Amino acid sequence: MSGHDHGGDGVSRRKVLECMTWAGTGVLWTVTGGVPRSLGIIDSAAAATAAAPGMTFLQISDSHVGFDKPANPNALGTLEEAVGKINAMPAKPSFMIHTGDITHLSKAAEFDNAERIISQTKLDVHYVPGEHDFIDEEVKLYRERYGRGTKGHGWYSFDAGGVHFIGLVNVVDLKAGGLGNLGAEQLAWLEDDLRGKSKSTPIVLFAHIPLWTVYPEWGWGTEDGGRALEQVKGFGSVTVLNGHIHQVMQKVEGNVTFHTARSTAFPQPAPGAAPSPGPMKVEDTKLRGMLGVASINFKQNEQRLAIIDTPLQG
Repeated sequence: MSGHDHGGDGVSRRKVLECMTWAGTGVLWTVTGGVPRSLGIIDSAAAATAAAPGMTFLQISDSHVGFDKPANPNALGTLEEAVGKINAMPAKPSFMIHTGDITHLSKAAEFDNAERIISQTKLDVHYVPGEHDFIDEEVKLYRERYGRGTKGHGWYSFDAGGVHFIGLVNVVDLKAGGLGNLGAEQLAWLEDDLRGKSKSTPIVLFAHIPLWTVYPEWGWGTEDGGRALEQVKGFGSVTVLNGHIHQVMQKVEGNVTFHTARSTAFPQPAPGAAPSPGPMKVEDTKLRGMLGVASINFKQNEQRLAIIDTPLQG
């Protein structure tokens, strides 16, 4: 894709900050022919989505169940708040995607607590793992719960509402600096999965670590993500959903829209704004404005995407 930087330098810090959304109100975005357009703040956007035809699904990310440090001593509690917001939505979403770091330390009790809370949405949930979900000694707890019917380390695809969804795993073989990695086996599977798909089929790729190079100094990118993006560049509508960086960032390259979600647990600093990434302590009154979920709407037969980022408060 022309203009997309998959190299080690990534995008400049100025460009990164230009495409970040820190405002607590949230914004509804529509994308037609690859051109994004803001429709308004969260209050009017929620009403627009409730009335919109087509399929709506949710993205939730980085719950870090088990985290109890000063940045958020009660990550389970803020996950419960997020679920409460989901259950209060005026229109029930078709399903939910969780883009990884369900748990903080891959403990059985953490997975159990996450399932207990998330199941209260009564939604079908499609998971991909974060690196924090793969640190138990035998690396089996995530796979036992969510790996059935998947390939390799947990990648898979499914179709819903005329959209083809592809869950990728880029946290197994992290490279120097923490960059994600897909690997040759998964990339070959992706090529096979896309073979025969009409180029008019909307594609959604979702993985934990961003597939585009956000900030390589902090490992915020996927070393071979460009190879996956090359495989989808011919499709008319492609959406790439990620977590990991705990903040909203959006980027549009032609017909490809990139979107990273807030965490439900704790914020992280803006790229380059601190010596290193990690849990960021903010004033208690500001925390919930930096946590939240995302709602995505597809309208059948139109290359149209609407994303609403909803904070827990604000």
